[in-house]
Amino acid sequence: MRIEDFREIRDLGNLELLARQVVEGFIIGLHKSPFHGFSVEFAEHRLYNPGESTRNIDWKVFARTDRLYSKRFEEETNLRCQIVVDSSSSMYFPEDAAGGINKLGFSALAAASLMNLLQKQRDAFGLSVFDEEVQFHTRCKSSTTHYRLLVSYLQNLINTPEHNKKTSTAKALHQIAESIHRRSLVLILSDMFEQGEDTDEIFNALQHLKYNKHEVVLFHVVDKAKEINFEFENRPYIFIDMETGDQVRLQSNQVKEYYTEQMAKFQDQIKMKCLQYKIDFVEADINEGYRKILQSYLVKRSRMGA
Repeated sequence: MRIEDFREIRDLGNLELLARQVVEGFIIGLHKSPFHGFSVEFAEHRLYNPGESTRNIDWKVFARTDRLYSKRFEEETNLRCQIVVDSSSSMYFPEDAAGGINKLGFSALAAASLMNLLQKQRDAFGLSVFDEEVQFHTRCKSSTTHYRLLVSYLQNLINTPEHNKKTSTAKALHQIAESIHRRSLVLILSDMFEQGEDTDEIFNALQHLKYNKHEVVLFHVVDKAKEINFEFENRPYIFIDMETGDQVRLQSNQVKEYYTEQMAKFQDQIKMKCLQYKIDFVEADINEGYRKILQSYLVKRSRMGA
C-alpha cells in the first residue's frame, strides 16, 4: 500500500479497508522476508481439554473434523494492548501533503493496522486518544464490533482537523497508566512535541507506565524531511505553530543548521531516556510506510512470549 493511496481511501471514508490492505501486504512480505519465523496465528479456536465445560465446544467444527475444539473468547486472549494516539494540532502537519497524509492520518492508519493484526491474533486491544486531556479511552476487547467502533472513531478524527489543540502528554499518560490492565503492551504514537511542558515530566509519565508493569513502545511520528532535516527551499517562509497560532517569518537557510542541531539533540534525549527506562523507541517517518511499525510490534510481542 502506497502512502499516495491514502487520500483516495480517506475520501471514500474507509479506513478499515486500507488497514486490511496494509496488514495483508505486510504479511505477504513477512513470509518472504528473514522475519518469516514470527508467529502470526489466526486461529479462532483451541483444542478442547478433557474435563473442561462442553459449553464452548464448536459442534460444527466437530462435525467437519471429528475433533473437539472450543471457541476462544476475549478473556482467553494472550495479550492486552493499549494503543495511544496523540491528536494535538501539531499532528495535523503537514497540512499541504501531496499524498493527503499527515502525522495524524499516518498514526490513525498505523493504529487501525495494528488493531487489525491484533484481532487476527485473537489479542485484545484498546484505544486512547489525547491532546490536552484524554479525549477517548476504551478498555481492551477483541471483538469485531469493538474494532469497527475504534476504526470509525479514528476515521472521524482524521476527517475533522482542529487547530490550536495543545498537548499535555505527561498528564494523559499518567491517566492512562492508572486506567489500563496491569502488564499490558502500550503502543504510543506521538510526535512528542510539547508547548512549555518539562521533558522530564513526560518521561516521569512513561516511567509510571513501566512501574505499573506495562511494556511500552514509543513510535516517534515525524515528517523526517521537514521536521528533522528541515528540507525547505531557500526562500522566505511564514512558519505557523499549529498548537498556538504563533507565527514567525524567516529565510529557511538562516536557521537550518541551528534547527537541525537542536532537533538532533531532542531526538537523542528521547532515545537515551527510552533506553534508560527500557522503553522501545521507534522512529516512524510518515513517508516510509508501516512495515517498521508492524514489524516492531511483532518483535516486541515475541519478546514478551505472547
